[in-house]
Amino acid sequence: MALWFECKIRYDRMQENGAVKKVNEPYLVDALSFTEAESRIIEEMKPFISGDFSISAVKKTKISEIFFDESGDKYYMVKYNIITLDEKSGVEKKVAVFTMVQAADFDSALVNFREGMKGTLADYEIASITETMVMDVFPIDLGGKAENTVE
Repeated sequence: MALWFECKIRYDRMQENGAVKKVNEPYLVDALSFTEAESRIIEEMKPFISGDFSISAVKKTKISEIFFDESGDKYYMVKYNIITLDEKSGVEKKVAVFTMVQAADFDSALVNFREGMKGTLADYEIASITETMVMDVFPIDLGGKAENTVE
C-alpha cells in the first residue's frame, strides 16, 4: 500500500504575458518517509523548473489509493464511507476513506471512481467529491504501469 505525501514547491514561473510570478504548487509523492518524499519531489521537478525553487511543505495525506486516468488533467478527492455493522450492538458504523481520482471533469471523476471500486465487497456511500489543487502525482516506478489505472 502506498504512503502519499503532499509536497509544496515554491518557485518563480514565467506567465504567458512574460511576467514572473512566484507560485506555490502542491504535488503528491509516493514515499516511505518525509526525507524520501522531499528527495523524490526534488528529483522529479528538476527537469521542469529552471532557476531556484524550494520545498515549502511536506505532509502526510490520508489518501488510501489513487485511480489514474491518463486522459484526465485534474485530480479529485473522493471521500466515501465504508458501512459496517457492529455485530454486538447491531449499530451501523461508517468509516471515512479518502481516494484520489484523476479525471478531466467532475462527471469523469465519478465514473472513474465507480470503475475503480468495482469488485469491492464492502458497502460504501460517497460523501463528497472535490477538485484539488494537486498539479501532478508521482507514484513509485516499479518498471510497469501504475497499479490503479482506469482503462
